[in-house]
Amino acid sequence: MRIALTIAGSDSGGGAGIQADLKTFQRFGIFGTSAITAITAQNTLGVSRWEPVSADLVRAQIDAIAEDLMPAAVKTGMLANTAIASIVAASIRDHAFRNYVLDPVMVATSGDTLLERDAIDVIRSELIPQASLVTPNLHEAAILTGEKIEDEDGMARAAETIVREMGAQAVLVKGGHLDAGDRVVDILYDGDVRAFRGKRFETTNTHGTGCTLSAAIAAQLANGESMHAAVRRAIDYVHNAIATAPGLGSGHGPLNHLAGDS
Repeated sequence: MRIALTIAGSDSGGGAGIQADLKTFQRFGIFGTSAITAITAQNTLGVSRWEPVSADLVRAQIDAIAEDLMPAAVKTGMLANTAIASIVAASIRDHAFRNYVLDPVMVATSGDTLLERDAIDVIRSELIPQASLVTPNLHEAAILTGEKIEDEDGMARAAETIVREMGAQAVLVKGGHLDAGDRVVDILYDGDVRAFRGKRFETTNTHGTGCTLSAAIAAQLANGESMHAAVRRAIDYVHNAIATAPGLGSGHGPLNHLAGDS
């Protein structure tokens, strides 16, 4: 059994963060390990409070995993602040982790801020250059590049900027918030542009979508899939996880992490 590591925040509601990542790893036959960066008090209605874990303890968690359970893929989600982002970047470099998927989590589905502003510079300069794949949504891609994104061409330009100017190997810009009628488009750039299109669901059951997608991609990479195949299978999985969501809670409900991927 292959191993994957998620470095992210804990979601007490179970729909996003570490909890979503571990469920997704398990769904794809991957043994999941974790380093928790922050503790959040949240449910489907939003985040009421969160506190970061000390940067030293985050490093200790990562070192413990690398010493005994070296992962075949790593993903990062909520990094909370500059100190944690910097120590995670150093850990990835020091342990020469491969198949690193960076989900630049800045804001929760509910709209609550999950990253201190100063940490964005660390993401740009220290984490993105080490990433096999970066998976920003439209808002995150706009913050990273400083460019407004209004259409598919803008998504492709943002992805290319993150690859060519910041050093990522590939970028998947998620288009869930793009006004594209009854379709959703995600744009992958790795030197070439590829669009993934799917049906848009009119639903509020989208909590943890980004976490789940990046974890699913990391799981596929851990299993030896190519980047294109990993992205395609992960998008199909999230599509079905949304379509079969259990409808829990009174706000943005969680996905069905037991869903199929075809």
